[in-house]
Amino acid sequence: MIELRVHGVSGAEPSVVLGAARTRQVAGDDRGGFYRPDGSDDDGSDGLTLEAYRWGDLPSGTVARTLSMVLLLPFMLSNAAVWMRPTGSRAAGVTVLCRLLALNLTVVYVVSIAGIALDLIAWRCLGATPCRAPFDTLAGLNDRPVGQRLAVLALLPIAAVGLLRLLGSRRPRPVGNPVWAVEPLVERLRAIHVAAALGILDLVLLTARCAGGMTATTTLLLALSVMVLVACVGLVAVPGLLDGAGTARTATVCARATAVVAAGLSVVTLVLVATDGRGWPSSPGLRGYDEIAGGMLLGQMALLVLLSGLVLWQHARVGGLSGLPGSAGAAVIAAIAVGLAGALASGLIYQSGVLLGGYRGDGGPPLPYRWTVLAFFLHVVAAVLLGGALTVLSRRRRRRAAAAITTRDFPAPPPEATGRVRQVTKAVARARFTEWLGLLAAIYAVLALIGLATALLGQFGREPDEVARRVFGLPAGAVEMGLVGGTYLGAAVALTLLVGGLFAYRTAWFRRHVGILWDLGTFWPRAAHPFAPPSYADRAVPELADRIGHLTERHAGVLLCGHSHGSALLALAVLRLPPHTRRRVALLTYGSPLERLYARLFPAYLDSTVLRQVGERVGWRWINLWRDTDPVGGWVFAAHRPGDPAPEAADPAGRVDRRLRDPEHLLPAPGERRAPPLRGHHPGESDREFRAAVRELVGRLGGAGAVEPQ
Repeated sequence: MIELRVHGVSGAEPSVVLGAARTRQVAGDDRGGFYRPDGSDDDGSDGLTLEAYRWGDLPSGTVARTLSMVLLLPFMLSNAAVWMRPTGSRAAGVTVLCRLLALNLTVVYVVSIAGIALDLIAWRCLGATPCRAPFDTLAGLNDRPVGQRLAVLALLPIAAVGLLRLLGSRRPRPVGNPVWAVEPLVERLRAIHVAAALGILDLVLLTARCAGGMTATTTLLLALSVMVLVACVGLVAVPGLLDGAGTARTATVCARATAVVAAGLSVVTLVLVATDGRGWPSSPGLRGYDEIAGGMLLGQMALLVLLSGLVLWQHARVGGLSGLPGSAGAAVIAAIAVGLAGALASGLIYQSGVLLGGYRGDGGPPLPYRWTVLAFFLHVVAAVLLGGALTVLSRRRRRRAAAAITTRDFPAPPPEATGRVRQVTKAVARARFTEWLGLLAAIYAVLALIGLATALLGQFGREPDEVARRVFGLPAGAVEMGLVGGTYLGAAVALTLLVGGLFAYRTAWFRRHVGILWDLGTFWPRAAHPFAPPSYADRAVPELADRIGHLTERHAGVLLCGHSHGSALLALAVLRLPPHTRRRVALLTYGSPLERLYARLFPAYLDSTVLRQVGERVGWRWINLWRDTDPVGGWVFAAHRPGDPAPEAADPAGRVDRRLRDPEHLLPAPGERRAPPLRGHHPGESDREFRAAVRELVGRLGGAGAVEPQ
């Protein structure tokens, strides 16, 4: 028999997973493959052939990881949010709102790049307010007419959209037999987002041109640009249009036609702006830009508030606010995506203005971005304060529950173990903070109102200093401090992402922490934002399923061992196995977040029904090991804590979970200097309990009948 191990997010090297000094690759490629110990005998301690699947390099590569961590992170988060939609009648509404938010993120991205290229450089630096050298004579464009400057520099946001499309088009290979058949949907979304990006750019140019007087041509182009944007919103907003099998062909034709029309309009708009010989009215900034940017940011906040209200109502109605985020996770992740996108866009505007010196004498960057920076600063401060307050307020209850667990595990500890008992209790209490994430998620989602309020104030032309002085009685310096703090905070986020992308790829210990976000975010396919990184699950899961089938043909049985996120990959692979393969497979999971996190965060896709299907597919030859000190993993069906009611004897799911006491002993064993360490979320392939579970499942495999379980 063979034992196939799959690591978790940002997992260790094959040599660590297999416990071997040297390994050799037996299948796959340099990004994802299967490894065995390199020696005369590759059998493990229980006489099993050991093999490990290494998938950690599938999510991205070197340069792509660095660029994507900065550029695509908001898109990746908005894409993950749509997979957190709840079950029931409101799932379609959450899907529509998530996709509209994703579309708005693309528009805000383009508008911010247009703010630098058109408003800051073409209009201000090369005309109204000459910037510091050498930006005041950029490529000789200062001597060219305004229309030509705008047309040439409009190529910059177009190139930025092309860069996003290029980064979002990278795919792990091979991609045959995908888990989720969403590539046709991605093609439709990509056409819609490109059309919206070009449409909003045309709107910026034509609004500025019409400020000097409207003609029949400019009026027609302006109306057509608005129609393109309305068509993009309509294609995304109609429930089931992009996903439905019956409407797939219609949606594809409409999306492609909209993109073609948008591209043609952009060409005509650039030619018109470059060749129109009429004068341009003087103004400190590009006419209409502030209003368009403010409208996009206001729409973003309004969508976020609607999404938060919908999912929080559903969350409170179904299970209250005391559990894990559940369906509220969509609002939380969307809020983080919007906050990051706003911070990066505003920071880009601010830092470009400082570098070029183009906002001198007119109050600074455009008003909508000043409010966005201030909202980001207030949002972060409020989130930190509320998170800290919840940590402190929940500490007593978590400590009390942890003390009860420790007392049951170690009822009569010796006096010299007092400090050790205290350490274990603290570890269990920290791990139980996961149970309070629901309340924290609800509070964080409500903070979206801050962004809506600031966006409304910016839309009405109110200056931050004025509002702070008249409404709150604050001195002007307080607002300036918030603006500066928000600017540097946004720059720090961008720098952290950039440096984190480099170190997460090059440094193993850093990757284990930073890479978690990336590996989890790119697990889900692109169902909301087409420029998000592609899903590696479409390669990893079919590859695992094919390898399991191949191994069952050559071995008497295959024991699948998945740690952390690796258990999710194996669960999905099991669901794809044919009946003749499933008869010779058993499953061992440890540190698994399948129920504790995934089934609650993604209730429409990994709920208890799906987990029961996994158990049925393997004939309930499944053991799940978990520890109270683990903040990520947990039980799947039954906790089996001391004092818990016993599950029904007739239900095989009640025999899946095995709770491991952590640590096994408080004091060092005879002959040892140190006490057993706290294992927490660490894998334990060499632990006594793990090997006992392996032997039990191997025995079940040996006695498995030839009849496929129902």
